[in-house]
Amino acid sequence: MRRMAREERADFAAFLETLTPEQWDAPTLCADWRVRDVVAHVISYDELDTRGLVARFAKGRFLPDRINAVGVAEYRTRTPEELVALLKKYADPRGLTAGFGGMIALVDGLIHQQDIRRPLGLPREVPAERLVRTLRCALLVPQVRGFWRARGLRLVATDLDWSAGSGPEVRGPAEAILMAVVGRRGVVEELSGPGQHILAGRIR
Repeated sequence: MRRMAREERADFAAFLETLTPEQWDAPTLCADWRVRDVVAHVISYDELDTRGLVARFAKGRFLPDRINAVGVAEYRTRTPEELVALLKKYADPRGLTAGFGGMIALVDGLIHQQDIRRPLGLPREVPAERLVRTLRCALLVPQVRGFWRARGLRLVATDLDWSAGSGPEVRGPAEAILMAVVGRRGVVEELSGPGQHILAGRIR
C-alpha cells in the first residue's frame, strides 16, 4: 500500500506540473475548493508532528471538515511550484497520511486527483492495482462514508475484475463507482443497474 501511495503521489505531482495558472484556480468536485485548495489539503498533514496534529485538531474543534479547512487555509497561499515541491518531497507519506500502511495517502491522493481531473476534462487510466485497492479501502474508511452509501447494493466494475456487496446491482467503470460511493455529485449518472437510483439518493 505504501508503494502504491508513493506511485500515486508521483503521478499526481507530474500531472500538476502540466497545469496552467488558470487551471490551478479552476473549480473541482470538492465544493468551494479550487485546484490549489485540493492540493493544499492533500499535502497539509505531512509536515505535522504529533503536537502539530493535536493543535490542528483542536483549532478545528475536532470536526473533520473544520480540521481540513484549517490545513487548507495554512497551505493555499503557497505557489503551485511550492505545492508540487512539497508533494514530491513527501512522495513517501509521513505523519497522519502514512497511517494504516499508507492507506490514507493512497485513498486521499487518488480520489483528489480525480476531483481535479474530471472538471478539467483531463481523464486518465488509473492503474488497476491502485484503483482496486482504493475501492476496497473506500468501503471501509469511515470518513468517506463509502460503506454507508453502498450498503445493500452490489457494485460491479465493468472494466475490472472487481465486485462487492449484495443487493440491487450498480454497474459501471470502476473509477466512476469509486467517485460515486465517496459522494461526488454528477458521477452516478455514469452508472447503471437497478441499484443506481438508490445510490443516487444517498449522494448529497
